[in-house]
Amino acid sequence: MQQYNEEEIVLQLRNPDTQRNAFSKVVGHYGEKLYWHIRRLVLNHEDANDLLQNTFLKAWTNIDYFRGEARLSTWLYKIAFNECITFLNKQRMQNNVSIDSEDVFLLERLKGDIYFDGDAVQLKLQEAILSLPEKQRAVFTLRYYDEMKYEDMSEIFGTSVGALKASYHHALKKVEEFLTKDI
Repeated sequence: MQQYNEEEIVLQLRNPDTQRNAFSKVVGHYGEKLYWHIRRLVLNHEDANDLLQNTFLKAWTNIDYFRGEARLSTWLYKIAFNECITFLNKQRMQNNVSIDSEDVFLLERLKGDIYFDGDAVQLKLQEAILSLPEKQRAVFTLRYYDEMKYEDMSEIFGTSVGALKASYHHALKKVEEFLTKDI
């Protein structure tokens, strides 16, 4: 596998002669990571695939506006997160669900997803995560599954590291309580 150097890729993205090839490397390097990030937020394989494509399409059409103040990966995660929020809000509207309600409709879609091969325990964990408020859910998934640093999350959410640590801690407690309440 070819070595991936973000600074070098960013320089190539700024050069019209190497931009396409560099973006192809970006897609190859971040595609799977972003897919799973998106999938953990929307739960459904088909939706995650569509949102991943939207993410890369937005990144490509806006690549000239990437200033390099944040890392490229952080910029991509931010685009993906915003795509997920837009999608989830549309889904809530279509399902007549309040923004403040739990996203139970997502759990129903997960149960019907032919690509979901989880067991009852995995389904219960997803239900626990869905019980979290949207931003807390995103912080939880980025930290728990992707082991993302709080500093990187701070760039994505525009929130302080301390607030993110508190958010993750509260999310972890809620998930733990949800999973142990019937034991």
